[in-house]
Amino acid sequence: MNGKVTTHRTKLERGRSALGPALELVHTGRAPTRAVLTAELGVTRATAGAVAAELESLGLIRVDSRPGAAAGSQGRPSHRLSVDDGGPVVLAAQVHADGFRAALIGLGGRAVATSPGCVTVSADPAQVLGAVVDEGAALLRHSGLRCVGAGLAVPSAVAEPEGTALNPLHLAWPAGAPVREIFADRVRAAGITGPAFTGNDVNLAALAEHRHGAGRGAQHLLCVATGHRGVGGALVLDGRLHTGSSGLALEVGHVTVAPEGRACYCGSRGCLDVETDPLAFLTAAGRTPGPEGSLLQQSRDILRTEYGDPGVRIAAQEIVDRLGLGLAGLVNILNPDRIILGGLHRELLDADPERLRAVVADRSLWGRSGGVPILPCTLDHNSLVGAAELAWQPVLDDPLSLLG
Repeated sequence: MNGKVTTHRTKLERGRSALGPALELVHTGRAPTRAVLTAELGVTRATAGAVAAELESLGLIRVDSRPGAAAGSQGRPSHRLSVDDGGPVVLAAQVHADGFRAALIGLGGRAVATSPGCVTVSADPAQVLGAVVDEGAALLRHSGLRCVGAGLAVPSAVAEPEGTALNPLHLAWPAGAPVREIFADRVRAAGITGPAFTGNDVNLAALAEHRHGAGRGAQHLLCVATGHRGVGGALVLDGRLHTGSSGLALEVGHVTVAPEGRACYCGSRGCLDVETDPLAFLTAAGRTPGPEGSLLQQSRDILRTEYGDPGVRIAAQEIVDRLGLGLAGLVNILNPDRIILGGLHRELLDADPERLRAVVADRSLWGRSGGVPILPCTLDHNSLVGAAELAWQPVLDDPLSLLG
C-alpha cells in the first residue's frame, strides 16, 4: 500500500513539475495537441493528460477533447490545446520618442485590448509612466479580467540590477532615471497585482518575435530595428535574451557605418543610430518631417507610396547600404542563424530585399558561403508583446504557485 502511495505521489510531483514547461509549449504554439505535448515533455500520455487538465482548471488553456478529424486522416485525432481566451492577462506598456501605449496581453501573445496611445512624452518619467499605467488600468476595469503582472518597454538600455534607463537618448528624461521603480510604484498605486518588470524595447521585440513571430525556432537570433528614433539590437540565444553582465549588451545603434557621417548623440559620428533611422531617411529623401504622425509613420508612407520617385529610391538605397554594412559586421562577430528586422528596417527590406542581402553577403565572412536568412519582423506592436512576456515569465515558470 505504501508503495502505491509513493508511486502516486511521485507521478503527481512529476506532473506538477511539468506544468510550467507544458504551459510554455502551448503559449508559444509548439504543442497544438496533447500528442505533441506528450512527445515534447517526454512523459506518458496519462501524465500529459493530467498536466493539460491542471492547466485548464487554472484557467490558462482549453482542451478540446472532441476535435474534428482532418480530411483523409485515420484514427482518433488527439485532443487540441489552445490558450484560454477568457484567462488572465498582463498589462503591457511601451514608451517611445513619439508617444506611449498600453495594452492587455493574454497568453499566446494575444492582444486583448489596446489603448489609442498618446503622441507626446514629457520630460518627467513619473508623469509619463503614471499616465500609461492609468490607461492600462482603465482597460483592465473595462475588461473585467484578472491581471497577473505588468511589463514596460523603454527606448533605452536598462541597467541591471538597478532597473535604470541608462541612456534615454531620444527622450528628454535624465540619464539613469529609475524607470523600473517608478513603473512598479505606479502599478501598485493603480491597484494592479503581480510583479512589474522593465526592459529595453528592442530586446523585448526580439523576445516576442522569438516566441511568437519571425524568430520562432532560431537558436541564435539577431534582431535589429529602428522605431521612431534611433536603432536598437538584441540577441536571443537558445530561447533567452543575451543582455550581458549588466543588461547593456547589443547596443548596435552605436556601430560606426559612416566615419565622416552625422554626429551621434553618443558623441561619435556615423553610427547606425543616426545613419539608418527614420529621420536619416527623411533627410536623405529631401523631406522635412511634418507635424502630423510619427517620423516612423511618415517614412513608411513615403516608402510605400513614393518609392518610384528617384530621390526616394536613392535615399532608401543609401540607408540600405549603411544598414547592410552594420549587419555584416554583426554577422562576423555573432554568427547568428537568423536576422530579423523591425520598424523602418523591415520596410526597407520589403522595398529592396535583394540589395540588402547582397550587401550583407558581400561584406561578411560567412555570407558568401551560404548566407544568413534576413527576414522581416511579423508581429504588430512586438515591443508591447515582449513587455508582456516579462510579466508572463513567472507564470510560465510556476503556474501552480502563482495561480493555484
